[in-house]
Amino acid sequence: MPVPTPTVLTDLVALLRLERIEENLFRGQSQDLGWGAIFGGQVVGQALSAASHTVPADRMVHSLHGYFLRVGDATRPVVYQVDCSRDGRSFTTRRVVAIQSGRPIFHMAASFQIDEPGYDHQAPTPRAPDPETLISERDLALAHVDRIPAHLQAMALRERPIEVRQVDPGDPLSPQIRPPGRQVWYRAAERLPDDPALHRFLLAYASDFHFLGTALQPHGVSWFSGDVQMASLDHAMWFHRPFRLDDWLLYEIDSPSASGARGLVRGSFYDRGGALVASVAQEGLIRQRDHGRGGA
Repeated sequence: MPVPTPTVLTDLVALLRLERIEENLFRGQSQDLGWGAIFGGQVVGQALSAASHTVPADRMVHSLHGYFLRVGDATRPVVYQVDCSRDGRSFTTRRVVAIQSGRPIFHMAASFQIDEPGYDHQAPTPRAPDPETLISERDLALAHVDRIPAHLQAMALRERPIEVRQVDPGDPLSPQIRPPGRQVWYRAAERLPDDPALHRFLLAYASDFHFLGTALQPHGVSWFSGDVQMASLDHAMWFHRPFRLDDWLLYEIDSPSASGARGLVRGSFYDRGGALVASVAQEGLIRQRDHGRGGA
């Protein structure tokens, strides 16, 4: 019987499973998306996976708060050290430090809860075109490959584990001043296992796509602009309701403020039925690049 050919999604799922190397100590490999540096969403997803390995199976993550400390190297493994801070009757708290080359690159605190009934309400569901009416981001890049700078083509055309379809995508190669908001449909590129925890790891991973760039829209620049320096500084996420990432989720993003070389972005994930399944917030560095200056 032939062995199925691994895909970029199956590779990512394997990376999120992690290798246990000691009690509360895990190792993860990296998937290079073409930047050389580790994608921030990958570190968030792996740190969440590491924490989950130390939590009873009947408790699911409901919130996480993390800080990006250093740029990670996608060619080297990351070690995740978990501190079992608290195990209560309903809630479990964990702290995770992601370490590479002996130095922390990311800190995260995460809280897990047993399934409990309670009051239930949500903000109104935004209106958006159905994803089937939109073109995928990769197909859009293929249609304009002749306009993409040669050194960025491999990254722009690379197969992704998450299919992305933007509503009114604009033109990152010739950005115009636009309001600080966007809508994006996300779906895993293939069917996923029936593991709710895995779907949350993957949504944490995907939540970093198309996020900070929203704060650049009112300024008529994009990540393609050579004079813009961007870096995630922190990342917070709240999980509200069950979902599957192998069905379409709408990511509603807005940026209420940018100042002091930092931009704030907020996001909400809705399923096809209109249920609010997760909320996200991030502050990131957005500054005009000074080639004499170091990192963040």
